[in-house]
Amino acid sequence: MKKLILLLSATVFLISCSKTKYTISGTATGIENGKTIILESQDAAGMGLIPIDTVKVENGKFEITGKSIEPSFHMLQVEGVQGKFPFILENGDITIVINKDSINKSKVSGTYNNDEFVKFNEELMVIQKELMNFQKKNTPVMTQAQQTNDTATINKLMKEYSTLQEGVNAQSKKKYDTYAETHPKSFISVLIIQGMSNDPSIDIQKIEKMYAGLEESLKKTKPGKAIELKIKERKTPSVGASAAPPVQAPASK
Repeated sequence: MKKLILLLSATVFLISCSKTKYTISGTATGIENGKTIILESQDAAGMGLIPIDTVKVENGKFEITGKSIEPSFHMLQVEGVQGKFPFILENGDITIVINKDSINKSKVSGTYNNDEFVKFNEELMVIQKELMNFQKKNTPVMTQAQQTNDTATINKLMKEYSTLQEGVNAQSKKKYDTYAETHPKSFISVLIIQGMSNDPSIDIQKIEKMYAGLEESLKKTKPGKAIELKIKERKTPSVGASAAPPVQAPASK
């Protein structure tokens, strides 16, 4: 019996790890029947969004199925609801619960990369909370100071905000680096490293090391290939860049 249970467990595990399509099971409580749910993707140039699928809400539910070649960010738009909801489209069972009052508060879960996306954002929010609290607390004070031309208060608040922001930015940067180094299977990691590869101030050896630590499947994605190309570009000197300028003989007197 124990062997049978282990065999069944292994079978379920293999099936769950070999999903060849995606199924988005959506809950849209409060959204009228017949309203359209639009699944959007970036266009080929990466300059805008294009619809790739649409379904109708029925009894507060909707379902979208298809096949994803690789993980990538997509948007979900709901007819009659302002804004768009970002999530990672990948093969597997994805669950989305739409918040009709504020689509940014919608929830996604069910696949590894979406679960990581949610956790990563929650951890970033903790880092940024102090800055958000400062803004909330001091916005009325700043408004009053501007109305009365109280430059001393304005300068004081701006200085405090700037100092706080520097600390938050440093913590956020550390979080990005640490995450990418410790999550080699996460799609978020390859996006972080891609962003770093576009920053000429970051040491290319650091980027190369982080890229090498990624799972092979991520290296084959569009952002993974973009990183590889950027590494090659930055490590290959441009034509003439390495050539020393000609030495001119001093003019004869």
